[in-house]
Amino acid sequence: MLVTKHTLAASSPHATPYYIVRGMMPGPVMFITSGVHGNETASMAAAQKLANDCMAGRRHVVRGLLIIVPRVNQKAYRNNRRGKPDLNRTFPRHISGKAKHPLASAVFQLASQHGPDWWLDLHEANGLSQRSSRVLGQTLITNPGSRAVPVCRRVIARMNRSIAIRDRHFNLKQHELPGSARTAAARLLHSRSVTVETCWSLKRSVRIRYQTEIVHHFLREAGLF
Repeated sequence: MLVTKHTLAASSPHATPYYIVRGMMPGPVMFITSGVHGNETASMAAAQKLANDCMAGRRHVVRGLLIIVPRVNQKAYRNNRRGKPDLNRTFPRHISGKAKHPLASAVFQLASQHGPDWWLDLHEANGLSQRSSRVLGQTLITNPGSRAVPVCRRVIARMNRSIAIRDRHFNLKQHELPGSARTAAARLLHSRSVTVETCWSLKRSVRIRYQTEIVHHFLREAGLF
């Protein structure tokens, strides 16, 4: 396994680190982003932990390629804000279209260079979806008809078996969000793209653990671990 650290949008105000983890055998490509919204710190911590674990040899990618951008929106992170404009509405919407923000453009260009089979975008949201179908906390979200649906269902089943408090169980949602990284990845790169949402009202350590476990489940499902 080879791990290298790089800088996205390097000579710009949006510069941010990313990591490429190469397995020893050929296999699928997984692209993981977090920190598209700067105040969703538990998801960023989980993504950074994965990168650190790979660099330290605590986690091993056996095959394929893993690309991690742990803190996409550095400016929003420094201000502890979601970010204006909302970066997750600025990704390309059509094959001939362009991203509406230079940072979204840089992220999407990086993904396009590697042709990800999978794109996981880590987020956090208000509310518990077990209590209300109108909220996004504790959900996996993918586009309707996505090839990711069966895997999402298996990951949710595994997560829920390990969570004793039923209100914290995860649910699957299927909808498009034009301008989001997930929908751009599905429409334009034909990736199996999934948004991971944990609930803000839970302890930060719990949210980091849930995000970490979910990512590990997807890495195993995809065959990288």
